[in-house]
Amino acid sequence: MLVGLIFINPVKRIINFSSDKKEKAAIKIVSFNVKGGIMGKEEIGKYLKSQEADVILLQEGRGGDFPYLEEYKRVNFSGVGTILTQHKVLNTKELDFPEKSEIPPAVQADIEIKGKVYRFIDVYLHPFKFEREMVTLNGNSDANEQKMKDIVKRLIPTFKIHQKQIELIKNAVESSPYPVILAGDFNSVPNSYEYYHLSSGLEDAFLSAGKGSATSFHDYKFPIRIDYIFSSPSVKAVSYVVDRSVSFSDHYPVISEFSSGSK
Repeated sequence: MLVGLIFINPVKRIINFSSDKKEKAAIKIVSFNVKGGIMGKEEIGKYLKSQEADVILLQEGRGGDFPYLEEYKRVNFSGVGTILTQHKVLNTKELDFPEKSEIPPAVQADIEIKGKVYRFIDVYLHPFKFEREMVTLNGNSDANEQKMKDIVKRLIPTFKIHQKQIELIKNAVESSPYPVILAGDFNSVPNSYEYYHLSSGLEDAFLSAGKGSATSFHDYKFPIRIDYIFSSPSVKAVSYVVDRSVSFSDHYPVISEFSSGSK
């Protein structure tokens, strides 16, 4: 029983069966790493249009425009993160380093929806840049050993970059005068340093309202969750879905609905 209690929360971050929510949905969010649209911009645009979301947060959009989304206001600085909405945008900001030595990890927008203002932060943490063959082990022990060494070489510098990026994002969350919805591609698994620090003080929408598997990245043969939606405690997740019906990217779209938040 003790072992079960220790491991139940880590497991629930990947597989969860929450109860149906009684709160009424007021805000619909789509977060999607579109891989630059290289697998079909028209299909992606048509899909996003069909969702009728209040806010769309894209990662790896590379500054591109997608068909069918012309009526959406667009917040984009570096081309990595893009926020789209049909609602009133009050303020925008790129979360950048003073020395501008690395790609900015996030873009934020304060958006008014149905008379209330929310801060949306679209996150794309520095990627580890693993290719499928780099993480696939075979019967050759020497080759596998070299693969593991190469993986470690990539892990350490990327973790250092993530520490700096997390500090920027945490400051944006903690300084917000509005409820926050933080979403995107974190390039980190649910039991990571990145997850624990960025989710601190926020609620994981999958834990609150998700059912089944949270696996969102499907380029490898094993299940992995690296895409997330978090929110301030005052904004309750009503639903959470990883849409595996579409394959326009190496990520699946993540869709969540929220209540409007406490008064």
